[in-house]
Amino acid sequence: MVLEVLTYPNKKLFETSKEVVEFNKELHSFLDDMYETMIAKKGIGLAAIQVGKPVRALIINLVNDEEVQDKADLLEIINPKITHKDGEIIYQEGCLSVPEFYEDVTRAKDIKLEYQDRFGEAKTLDASELLAVCIQHEMDHLNGHLFIEKIGYSKRKKFDKEYKKIKRKI
Repeated sequence: MVLEVLTYPNKKLFETSKEVVEFNKELHSFLDDMYETMIAKKGIGLAAIQVGKPVRALIINLVNDEEVQDKADLLEIINPKITHKDGEIIYQEGCLSVPEFYEDVTRAKDIKLEYQDRFGEAKTLDASELLAVCIQHEMDHLNGHLFIEKIGYSKRKKFDKEYKKIKRKI
């Protein structure tokens, strides 16, 4: 089922998400709905809070070398914790919760991540470049933050003005 994606300035997007404690059919169904929603909205990542559920769950499905977003590559990341960051990368980010707006954001280039899968099994992941950027972007959502908070004062003023125009058109 495709869920409604909350958009800025919805106050729920600024809530801190709670740890997932039950790894059950309800969670699995919700993760499946998140995937359908992300694909329908043409995204590469989605955090649970973006569809109104304040739990520490996110999904990422990058496009592969053949330019295909293959579900076999889907990452379901529950209760993530970054244990190491290294380097710096600037990447132009967008967000399903901030439609039609893109801006350069500086993040760690390489990260080490601990998380659980949909069954509660502990996993680790070394991520770099775009995957590291996506994980950090989605984890920001879990902590009640949007990428527009990282773009600097003057760009943020410009964003506020431009976004009001975009919202009127949507």
